[in-house]
Amino acid sequence: MTDAEPQIYLASRSPRRRELLSQIGVRFAVAAADCDETRHPGEHPEDYVLRLALEKTRRARARLPGDDPRPVLGADTAVVVGERILGKPTDLDDSLAMLGLLSGRCHRVLTAVALIAADGERTDLSESRVTFRTLTQDECLRYWATGEPRDKAGGYGIQGLGALFIAGLTGSYSGVMGLPLFETARLLGQAGIELIPPTREVSR
Repeated sequence: MTDAEPQIYLASRSPRRRELLSQIGVRFAVAAADCDETRHPGEHPEDYVLRLALEKTRRARARLPGDDPRPVLGADTAVVVGERILGKPTDLDDSLAMLGLLSGRCHRVLTAVALIAADGERTDLSESRVTFRTLTQDECLRYWATGEPRDKAGGYGIQGLGALFIAGLTGSYSGVMGLPLFETARLLGQAGIELIPPTREVSR
């Protein structure tokens, strides 16, 4: 493999996940595959995101040539209030309802990561806790008008204007964005991908 070739495949179309992988120097090609994201009856949020991350990764792997040895990485993120999973808002009313639910309280963001490599399947899970300040309806309306909430789980983006709502964060900032870099690096390392290349010994 040359330095120009991708090291892995990314089973996601998310621009945020692409940005985060690029941040840590991973060379990748996108090989996304859709799957049914319906939650199973009684399924806990942790099990839900782990199942979807692995299913997306398996579907992407199945579409690639069988003799391609490169690992496939997938992820899934859920914004969780109690046991309720908040998806992407469908319209203004849905967005207002989500932001109203998040306003002035702490919620969880779960991001599962899955990797399929030559030696098998691996998964990992990141859990972060995000606290919102109290929001007014006017600023929720203005936020919807920016267009930012429309494609975001939970109806906000921590890397954008949504950061203005966040009073506190415990856990992984990159996990809330959609790809926890600590867990991702750990899975890639287990598959033999070094993210910090070896260099010549530096004299002291």
